[in-house]
Amino acid sequence: MTFGFAPSAATSITTSPAGSVGGLTRMLEPAEWAAAGIPLLSNPREVVSGLHSRHRPKPATAVVAVLDHEERLAASASFVPRPAPVDGWEFRNALLAHLRRVIPHDLRRRTPVRTAVLLYCRDGDERWTEEDGAWMWGLRDACTLHGLRCGAYITLTRGGWQVLGEGRGGRRPNSESSPVDLADTAFDQEVTPLRSGAVEPLRRTAAR
Repeated sequence: MTFGFAPSAATSITTSPAGSVGGLTRMLEPAEWAAAGIPLLSNPREVVSGLHSRHRPKPATAVVAVLDHEERLAASASFVPRPAPVDGWEFRNALLAHLRRVIPHDLRRRTPVRTAVLLYCRDGDERWTEEDGAWMWGLRDACTLHGLRCGAYITLTRGGWQVLGEGRGGRRPNSESSPVDLADTAFDQEVTPLRSGAVEPLRRTAAR
């Protein structure tokens, strides 16, 4: 898997080792994320299109969603994180707060049956940034504390969407495109590879 790197589009951060708890920055490098055994989405374009239609995210908007074992949407929430230095701890707290508002925890289960995924709409291109690394750290930790499996981290930029760590993505939707009607289930767009990998066709998720 090949990743590009780019400076973070968010506020500058204090440099410290990945996953550090002593500094401001708590983040996961792309190699750490790829090695974490994150479950693959069977139909990422459906998930991305559904969340894009429901929440209409603009740059700097995060959309956290919980999928059941059949990859159906159980709950979702969108928010714009408060301006602050990029830090996985802050992102974790924000994600956890919104998860608690939209769905009960699964901490009593031995094994998580639901999966949380995160769609982050931002400026820049599809290359990994330190801000992405902080969101990855935050998503993983929030899932642990809410009894969920940690799922995909997806970026949405002007160039399209990308599931980081999987090399799958597409040109639409993107941060500037109009949302499709949720009732429209036709996906006749051609699969288009991004610089970091290939794309698969996807299945629409249904909200409860």
